[in-house]
Amino acid sequence: MNAEPSLATGADTAPTFLRDLWYMAALADTLSPGQLRREILLGEPVLLGRMRDGKAFALRDICPHRGVPLSAGRVLEENTVECPYHGWRFKPDGVCSLIPSLVEAEDMDASKIRVRAYHLREQDGLIWVYMPAFGHEAQPPQIEPPKVGVPNARPRWRESQTFKCHMDHAVIGLMDPAHAPYVHGRWWWKRAPRLKEKAYGPIARGFVMTRHQPSKPAYRLLGGDVTTEITFELPGIRFENIRGTLLGRQIDVVGLTVCTPIDAETTEVTQIFYWPAWLGFIKPFFIALGPTFLGDDRKMVELQREGLKFNPRLMLIQDADQPAIWYHRLKKAWAEAVQTGTQFANPVQEIILRWRS
Repeated sequence: MNAEPSLATGADTAPTFLRDLWYMAALADTLSPGQLRREILLGEPVLLGRMRDGKAFALRDICPHRGVPLSAGRVLEENTVECPYHGWRFKPDGVCSLIPSLVEAEDMDASKIRVRAYHLREQDGLIWVYMPAFGHEAQPPQIEPPKVGVPNARPRWRESQTFKCHMDHAVIGLMDPAHAPYVHGRWWWKRAPRLKEKAYGPIARGFVMTRHQPSKPAYRLLGGDVTTEITFELPGIRFENIRGTLLGRQIDVVGLTVCTPIDAETTEVTQIFYWPAWLGFIKPFFIALGPTFLGDDRKMVELQREGLKFNPRLMLIQDADQPAIWYHRLKKAWAEAVQTGTQFANPVQEIILRWRS
């Protein structure tokens, strides 16, 4: 596919992000019963907590009384959150259940006071929080968070790193198909670029690189006949579904990379791998190399900041940059659909892309 290079501005400069979507907030096993934790998601303070009965919940981390973070309080046995300032208590749905300072003569219904509650899903060992568009807070989610798609999925290996960049640059850097020989080039990783040709097509809120045989030697750990399929969907979710045959058994390994925006200048990038329990012997490989690979990408986007300080216009060329072009188009189409209340139309079309890497 040949086309004139297209110019694009950098990441969105305003601290705005896509709404009416699910964002990964935490790994489930990092949130214990009775624990409260403050997270910043899309620039908003969010209280992640787990009640004594094990149910996870998410509330706006600001007490409506005096603005104190509720995460500084505690979870009570009755499964409410107590504010540390005046002891106001809130249920997991955000409803105030008690104001200790009230006396009988005061005609005030505490249950009419609410903290914003976020929809939360806990699945595949992950906690997802739904971030609604402004004005849509009372509406139920129209979509569900992505599923790993393997039986009894639980994280076998994970690595999180904080990228000092806007989410757009983190996403584009991680989906870029041409950077590996240069950013990750080492003696044990093939460096000489070669021609690549892959088929792409649309999925619900993104695109897929259809199943193919990977060229990297690291995949040989998973035996023979290895194939992989890579998907991307909004807001910043990348799955790699790897299938192979080892010791006469078919195996499925799923790699999940998620970009969670903290604010306009900071993004948490988390990589998680799922595999069958009997395949545990591959874990040392991930422990040794996984943080290094993610760290390579982090260092590069942070180096990129040195140029972005001068607000340059950035160039996107086809075919190697087509995933980045799609990302910007997907974002625009989703934002317009949310704003107008119309059906989202995926702009991605089936195509064969060719590049050297």
